[in-house]
Amino acid sequence: VQLQAFGGGLVQPGGSLRLSCVVSGFSLEYYATGWIRQAPGKERQGVACIDSSEGRTHVMDSVKGRFTTFRDNAKNTAYLQINSLEPEDTAVYYCVAGHNCQSLDQWGQGTLVTVSS
Repeated sequence: VQLQAFGGGLVQPGGSLRLSCVVSGFSLEYYATGWIRQAPGKERQGVACIDSSEGRTHVMDSVKGRFTTFRDNAKNTAYLQINSLEPEDTAVYYCVAGHNCQSLDQWGQGTLVTVSS
C-alpha cells in the first residue's frame, strides 16, 4: 500500500493549488481518502475526507468554501483543491486512507504548501 502526495509549493495569498494523491496497492473506490495537515508548531488537522460507502465528502468547517476533495477512481488518485489560499494554510499536507473517515490509518508522505507573498 502506497500513497504519494504531489502538488505542494510556494503560492501567494489568494492563489490556488491542487494536491494529488496517487494510490497503489489497493483500489481507491473501496476506501475512504482524506487529507490531514500539520502546520509548524500546531496539531494535525483533518481538513477533508471522502467516505468509502456513498462517496460523501466532509470538509473542516473553517475551510469550507475554499477546500474541495474529489477523486478519480480510474486513475486511483485523490485530489485536494485549495482556493483563496491564506498564510494560515501553510502546512505539510498528508494524504491518508482507511475503511472510513473515522479510521484513516494509511499515510502517505506529505507535501509542503507555503502561502507567502
